Amino acid sequence: MKAFIPIPNGGPISRADIPHLPFDTFRTQALDIVKNGGKVVQFFAYEDHGTLKFLMVLRTHELVAAGCDAPETYPSLTSECEPFHLFEREMAEQYGIRPQGHPWFKMVRYHKNIRNKPDVFNNDYTQDIPGNYDYYQVAGDDIHEVAVGPVHAGVIEPGHFRFNCIGERVLHLEIQLGYQHRGVETLLQQVTPKRLPILTENMAGDTTIGHGLCMAQAVEALASVNVDDGAKIIRTIALELERLANHIGDLGALCMDVAFLPPANYFGRIRGDFLNLSLLLCGNRFGKGLVRPGGVRFDLNDEVRKTLNERIAELKPQVEHVLDLIFSASTVRARFEGCGRVNREDAGHLGLVGPAGRASGLSYDVRRWFPTEWYGYLKVPENPKPSGDVYARALVRRDEVLQSLEMIQSLIDRPVTTRVVEGRMPALPPDSLSVTLNEAWRGEVSHALLTDDTGHILRYKVKDPSFHNWNGLAMALRDTGISDFPLNNKSFNLSYCGFDL
Repeated sequence: MKAFIPIPNGGPISRADIPHLPFDTFRTQALDIVKNGGKVVQFFAYEDHGTLKFLMVLRTHELVAAGCDAPETYPSLTSECEPFHLFEREMAEQYGIRPQGHPWFKMVRYHKNIRNKPDVFNNDYTQDIPGNYDYYQVAGDDIHEVAVGPVHAGVIEPGHFRFNCIGERVLHLEIQLGYQHRGVETLLQQVTPKRLPILTENMAGDTTIGHGLCMAQAVEALASVNVDDGAKIIRTIALELERLANHIGDLGALCMDVAFLPPANYFGRIRGDFLNLSLLLCGNRFGKGLVRPGGVRFDLNDEVRKTLNERIAELKPQVEHVLDLIFSASTVRARFEGCGRVNREDAGHLGLVGPAGRASGLSYDVRRWFPTEWYGYLKVPENPKPSGDVYARALVRRDEVLQSLEMIQSLIDRPVTTRVVEGRMPALPPDSLSVTLNEAWRGEVSHALLTDDTGHILRYKVKDPSFHNWNGLAMALRDTGISDFPLNNKSFNLSYCGFDL
């Protein structure tokens, strides 16, 4: 009997080699893999010559994939196994197909479905008003609701948080996103290929390198483009600089939320220093314009390498000093410890990735499990923490800051030469697939690129780590004080725009 087959991370695959299973077999095998410890990397629908199909990529100790024809209605996988729930809701919204028995069936981003099918959600709302639907409610005379957003006081994207409380205690938090209606995935299928790097590195600006790298690797795999060692090293440095800047910013924000202002101010400044190292590398503080299919657009010459080395040698003791300030303060520890716990079992059911997952005891890190670029030559330590609280999420960031500094120093200690590329997009082969994964600073980023029988993009599927992790924030608020929401929110620091594709 045909079964899910192993696929490489960032390798080319002929679509003919992906098993096309009967739906019942597809469903049974997928449930069996995930119930026995596997995780969902990609699960999406696409149309090919008028036929709607499913493609699924799962993660065990390897990546495995299979597909099938998509029925108009089917018995929900989520009803038996939680990690499928957002993927099924997303496909129902995009293509008008119904997972029968889905336990929490609501829209994800409030887009009209691509096939112009009738609404499968049976909601009495105007589709262009995301908040106009029945939120989950807790019954009782002493229950009250607190609504926050979608418009916020800060310069952030829109998102709505609906708390069901008894007194100050949160019983349930429902998070509603999807207010931007960006349509990024549809746009990726419609633009000329030369626009792909611009779109992917801007779909979540704080993850420029993470998303841009996934796109470049997918194109390189399909077009059989080799990347030289120098470019791989520069890409690795850039991804670690992105991790450093964001983790340092998050640790400073956590200190701000507990009114510990010296580290908040120090790390606010130091974050800017690391952003400026990305500026030194490629002329942009967020790394835009650096990664392109075939390599990088800027070399790491001796002068830049020398400056990087000097600046990191100068910044490292400052970072260590501020970290010591944070984690030696009993007042900080008293606020962080026990706040917003997500246990390992719940984290596994939700499919949490990145620092959020590692803080709950899940050791998964793409850099170690499915290494790309130069990570196969680097030691990436495991960072699981047992407590699953704000303190654990801060500790993971602390450890990764120090580890990223060590990685970058090891990579710039030797001369690096590379062939700078102009960024031209190579032609893509027909009927092919590439799935790429990288460990961005929030966790596993994955892109899936499928071509049709003419070599044009048939489907471009993006998954940001926030797609998994927003429900982790909701779980962290269970049975905790509503005043702890800002601190918990900062400890996850998830992306609205990475979710709202």
